[in-house]
Amino acid sequence: MKILLAYTSGMPDRQDPYISLLPTGLCSLHACLREAGFDAILANYSGWSEADVIRHMESLKPDMVGISQWTHNRHAAMDLAHLVRSVTPGCTIVMGGAHASFCYADILRDTSPVDCVVLGEGEETLLDLARHVDEGTQWKDVQGIACLSDGNVVVTTPRPPLKNLDQLPSAVKYLDFSIGVDVQLQPEFILTARGCPSACYFCSSPNFWERKVRFRSPRRIVDEMIAIRARYGLIYFSLRDDTFTADRARTVEFCRLLIEGRAHVLWNCQSRVNVLDEELLVWMKRAGCECIQLGVESGSPRILSLLGKKITPDQVERVAGLIRKVGINLSIYLITDVPGETEDDMRLTIELIRRTRPDDGYVSPLAYFPGTQMFEEAVAGGHIDRNIFRTNRQAAVYAAGEPGRNTRRLLKVLGSAAPRDAVRFRKQKDQLGYCFTTNVLAGESYRQNGDFRAAEGEFREVFKREPDNPWGWYLLGELYGEMGEKKPAEECYREVCRIVPKHGPSLQALRAKKSGANK
Repeated sequence: MKILLAYTSGMPDRQDPYISLLPTGLCSLHACLREAGFDAILANYSGWSEADVIRHMESLKPDMVGISQWTHNRHAAMDLAHLVRSVTPGCTIVMGGAHASFCYADILRDTSPVDCVVLGEGEETLLDLARHVDEGTQWKDVQGIACLSDGNVVVTTPRPPLKNLDQLPSAVKYLDFSIGVDVQLQPEFILTARGCPSACYFCSSPNFWERKVRFRSPRRIVDEMIAIRARYGLIYFSLRDDTFTADRARTVEFCRLLIEGRAHVLWNCQSRVNVLDEELLVWMKRAGCECIQLGVESGSPRILSLLGKKITPDQVERVAGLIRKVGINLSIYLITDVPGETEDDMRLTIELIRRTRPDDGYVSPLAYFPGTQMFEEAVAGGHIDRNIFRTNRQAAVYAAGEPGRNTRRLLKVLGSAAPRDAVRFRKQKDQLGYCFTTNVLAGESYRQNGDFRAAEGEFREVFKREPDNPWGWYLLGELYGEMGEKKPAEECYREVCRIVPKHGPSLQALRAKKSGANK
């Protein structure tokens, strides 16, 4: 039996390299199916024409198709389901993902091409479904699904969550069995836990995971990163847990294993202001953490309360100061265009940005998502129709209409808030001693400010102290390339490839050099 797991981003997002990436959960489902012996193919149809999708479907002839649906791509996912049904009318079509889990009744209407919806965590449920479809047996009593039975939507018994996430195969283990997947970018994104200890009103995670946080072990995470480095040449990772540092002891052990294993990778993560301290930040910095993203949302206590954030601006400012002291880049997430947001609320947020001086940030107008407390309250209050996600064709359903002036104001302030002094790097070195992450951040700062010789010194120190660390060679190669010194740049890239033979950017630079020499 051939199984296709597919994703397509919404049309407005098809040029965004990150939104058009596969959800990590879909990669995990694919790995589980392959591990169990199923002939499963992973497909990213983002940016494909309808004709190309049809040709691929006709060539593949899948018996079962799973489609990943999120709020931003909800219509594109349903359009894909209709297309699948028209091309392969006899296949079983399954839909899953956060949006599908909360909006299964919308999906399973009488004219729906979808046979069933997987609710919540999908690995064991999809495996169960696949076995039934393969054997030709009845699957409508499989745990953890919603389906139509005699014209009615039926929800089966919930499936208990997996007890041990370490039992799952690596989500990127079988990426070679895929089409349309960027293997130089997709493996960068890793989930090390499921769930979040918080319950923000605008987030569906509490209902999706039931506020239970389950963790992968530090050893499994580090082993996966090292395997990805060897197989795909990646030396930078983004850990996409809602709150990576929720378990402090696990975070410290993860950092210790990276340091002792001399992995020499850089990474970023998301965290909250109430689960960080200076000692933990030092561990993270030494292990290669170059950026922490904090969900700040607002500098106004009133808006924070409306959003269900159990934090204060004082906590944000305190932790931002610690992050600055240790020398990790700070990125903040902000939410604006909240109904009832006043000029005073905006002033408090702008002042907080200027005091915390983040290196960068993201501003998102408040949007409704199914499964959130905020959406349910808006429906109960008559502010929005429950069917809005089906009737509204926009990628996001904003709480206060289209993004406006407040979003632009905050982005402008963020753009001017980042620190530009070089004194901080000397202080960080006095505090931590040698740490390659400091050299990388200092060198990149000098490079951006045009001080190429200072940048060169930072990068050289890395490979002088750690000959097996690719970052000094790689960044020095980029620096020499920018300076027009082609031969030294080529020598640096060759050193990177000696350490990490499949490092994509270095291989590409060497190919470009060879191609240019042949012209």
